[in-house]
Amino acid sequence: MLELFNAGFLIISEGGPAEAAEGERRMEGAVLIVEDEKDIRELIDYNLRKQGFRTETARDGAEALRKIRDGKAGLIILDLMLPEIDGMELCRLIKSDPEQAVRRLPVVMLTARSEEIDKVLGLELGADDYITKPFSTRELVARVKAVLRRYGAGAAGESGGKIIKADELVIDEEKYTVTKRGRQLDLSAVEFKLFLYLVRRPGRIMSRDFLLDAVWGNESYVEPRTVDVHIRRLREKLEDDPSEPRYILTKRGVGYYFAEKKGNP
Repeated sequence: MLELFNAGFLIISEGGPAEAAEGERRMEGAVLIVEDEKDIRELIDYNLRKQGFRTETARDGAEALRKIRDGKAGLIILDLMLPEIDGMELCRLIKSDPEQAVRRLPVVMLTARSEEIDKVLGLELGADDYITKPFSTRELVARVKAVLRRYGAGAAGESGGKIIKADELVIDEEKYTVTKRGRQLDLSAVEFKLFLYLVRRPGRIMSRDFLLDAVWGNESYVEPRTVDVHIRRLREKLEDDPSEPRYILTKRGVGYYFAEKKGNP
């Protein structure tokens, strides 16, 4: 076991022999580690390589953005407190990039800031997970693998290949696409999986905890608030007026459900 004390944080490196990384075969590009602290950056790099991942590193936001736009990243571990471009701004730039391949890159935020508002803001910007320092590298590797499983696995364990029509929406399970009035909506893999789970069960009210189990599975690191953030992002993309949703509705104090529409399965 390797221990490293850096900038007031004790970070513990754990793990046994190297093994093939789960989801690595499905990931194009490397894990890009964006961290200005050299010791932390090298420790994360070492442990991911030991688990079979290919890695790239960046010391600041500007260097990271260049590597992302050069197509070198398949997943991003992003520290918040960065020089040049801070982590929040870099995440915003990634998720609003003109290239769809860049916008859909999974992002795991890494930071010393543990306040809930920071976590929620990161998730609202499009981050897939949020880890606070101090952390064990075993936990970090587990979260990276969990994010890759969400991006590589079928929607909530369901088979694809089916076209679902619901009002003005067309959902293609095989292509992982949703179109509205002929225009393709830009959903992340996790947003698509959550939306598909709701669409296939029209009118059924499901609590946050139920949706966490159904869509995120046995990932103990995901917080219930994550569901609320993803629902809000879905409404912003699906609805003409997110404040008056027609598709994903809320039963106050109970949960969320997809409104029954003509053409539902």
